[in-house]
Amino acid sequence: MLVLSRKLNESIHVGDQVVIRIIQMRGGKVRVGIEAPREIQVIRSELRDQPTDEEPQAKAA
Repeated sequence: MLVLSRKLNESIHVGDQVVIRIIQMRGGKVRVGIEAPREIQVIRSELRDQPTDEEPQAKAA
């Protein structure tokens, strides 16, 4: 894992197509903007880790 420190309005480039920018820092929260082509899925980990409607049925079968 690469760990970087960034200040407000600084960015990180991932390859040629993805830019991650620090938008706002307030209290203990950081707002991050992600610029990526539409064909690259960007999703929060807590949403990705949620079971889908199909998974419980598959486990029950």
